[in-house]
Amino acid sequence: MNQLNIRGLAQRSRAKLFSRSFASTAISRGQNLTEKIVQKYAVGLPEGKFVHSGDYVTIKPAHVMSHDNSWPVALKFKGLGASKVFDNRQIVNTLDHDVQNKSEKNLEKYENIKNFAKEQGIDFYPAGRGIGHQIMIEEGYAFPLNVTVASDSHSNTYGGIGALGTPVVRTDAASIWATGQTWWQVPPVAKVELKGKLPKGVTGKDVIVSLCGLFNNDEVLNHAIEFVGEEIENLPVDYRLTIANMTTEWGALSGLFPVDDTLIRWYTNRMIKLGPGHPRINEETLSDLITNKMDADPDAYYAKTLTVDLSTMSPYISGPNSVKISNSLEDLSNKNMKINKAYLVSCTNSRLSDIRAAADVIKGKKVAPGVEFYIAAASSEVQKEAESDGSWNSLIDAGAITLPAGCGPCIGLGTGLLEEGEVGISATNRNFKGRMGSKDALAFLASPEVVAASAVMGKIAGPEEVEGNPVKRVRDLKKSIIIHEPEQSESAGGAVEVLAGFPESIEGELILCDADNINTDGIYPGKYTYQDDVSREKMAEVCMENYDPEFGSKTKPGDIIVSGYNFGTGSSREQAATAILARDMKLIVAGSFGNIFSRNSINNALLTLEIPKLINMLREKYSSNEEKELTRRTGWFLKWDVKAATVTVTDGKSGEVVLKQKVGELGTNLQDIIIKGGLEGWVKAKLAETST
Repeated sequence: MNQLNIRGLAQRSRAKLFSRSFASTAISRGQNLTEKIVQKYAVGLPEGKFVHSGDYVTIKPAHVMSHDNSWPVALKFKGLGASKVFDNRQIVNTLDHDVQNKSEKNLEKYENIKNFAKEQGIDFYPAGRGIGHQIMIEEGYAFPLNVTVASDSHSNTYGGIGALGTPVVRTDAASIWATGQTWWQVPPVAKVELKGKLPKGVTGKDVIVSLCGLFNNDEVLNHAIEFVGEEIENLPVDYRLTIANMTTEWGALSGLFPVDDTLIRWYTNRMIKLGPGHPRINEETLSDLITNKMDADPDAYYAKTLTVDLSTMSPYISGPNSVKISNSLEDLSNKNMKINKAYLVSCTNSRLSDIRAAADVIKGKKVAPGVEFYIAAASSEVQKEAESDGSWNSLIDAGAITLPAGCGPCIGLGTGLLEEGEVGISATNRNFKGRMGSKDALAFLASPEVVAASAVMGKIAGPEEVEGNPVKRVRDLKKSIIIHEPEQSESAGGAVEVLAGFPESIEGELILCDADNINTDGIYPGKYTYQDDVSREKMAEVCMENYDPEFGSKTKPGDIIVSGYNFGTGSSREQAATAILARDMKLIVAGSFGNIFSRNSINNALLTLEIPKLINMLREKYSSNEEKELTRRTGWFLKWDVKAATVTVTDGKSGEVVLKQKVGELGTNLQDIIIKGGLEGWVKAKLAETST
């Protein structure tokens, strides 16, 4: 298929509606793009059911990627009693995190992963081929309008090419290996409207760094994001990938860009580069993409609308040591802040365009004395192209230190880490304290151009300064946010079917734990985490003791915890969920949950509901109390009618109704997981079915 034919198909596709539009008079509202993609990859939906935010669904993703953690996933897979993967075309193994580590232990792990992949017929990419997320895009596993997951938090990256990418935990990955499926709760969806044209010298990195700093009060925490706006067509795909990648740091579960002519041209060029016969990027897949383009319905619901005027943006820098802190390049340049190390690495900003941009700044110059400038391409393909066009050598000639294609210093592994008292500037995605080396170092995040300029100048600096000019004045950023009222309309498909063995309703007294960001250590003390012989009774005893030592004496079986926002943040310990279950509590309600805690909860048969209005009402109820109780029996009772997907809260067990609200539907697939005692039990049951 030539480029003219592709353009023709694209023009015809814009002239008609998507042929499988899910909007109809049978439902109360349309679907946004996230919901449509989930609908496409959901399995076991009741007839006539249209997926919306809040619904629990079983998904069969197009692909699942794991990296250095492939061996732990394989051990989990074997521990489930599985011996053969369900679909070896669904799975991708890449080695990218600790590629500089040549220890016997690491090499043995890498060999185990390689052998397992060979035995199962899984697509395998060895150390040095590149970062897993880059490979997933280069090789077309993550593809527009598909669902691609990975056991890595930066799976959001795939949204840059219009795929719904989201992270899963290791148990989920093992479940997909064994059955082809896992579960997902469709998050609330936020629409981010990008208006205006980016000024010259402002990059995709500046956009996402600005967004993380502008909206830094968890506005998009655990949301799916859809980027919209007429000017998006002018954003290069590499900029989109950078923005989508760092929606993870912004707190979102996905960051989805639309499929437009810019993306179609990108895939056309990619197809030409790969040549004929590629299994995923070829004339057929590209033609199908153009013909069956998806867009959000005009009446789709979004939880929030955030708007930013790109024309008012300037180069921005994250830090120190937090993506929630954004400083203008002008401000930091004026502070004459000396640096010790600079980094052009990671899945965020080490693609070919990033290397070229840095080379344009540094060509003919030298890295400043006392500064170490580390570079690593996103993949071996990227490095080869950069070597061919001279940009790689321009960086080396300037004094850059090369590292193998991989994650390396971005995650604190290998050569070139920050040491105590040092200052580093990096084109990576995270600058948490201690992530890139010493906890007593300062880490900043910036665009490749600013990183290169800083390496030359020996201080945080802009490209203009390399040529002897001052940094441009910062512009006044224009932004807004609208929070939309939740829709209370009835969902399509009627009453939810309830399986035998699953309760039609769940009810109990609400126990208020009035705090935000209650972390997993507060729920289950870390000192017990790696003790394998802790009894269920002991787990129940110590549950929430780090949050409130009186929790145990104030609560009883059947109570329902209600807490603030980001409940269960912190580590990935599963005991934070199982300790609550040990107290015979089956349901937790919160304003929002930490994503890993949310997944661990369902995976261990603990139910969760996000009801922000309820926690706000309770906080208002007790706002006049002078003495704050960490754990309070409220006298309010909650009843979750699973069949009607409705929550009712009363003042007293049979008292006045204070809140009645629709919630996401708990489908039969998720009910089955709970009945089986969690995801591992469900997988074992599925494997037993197939073996008989």
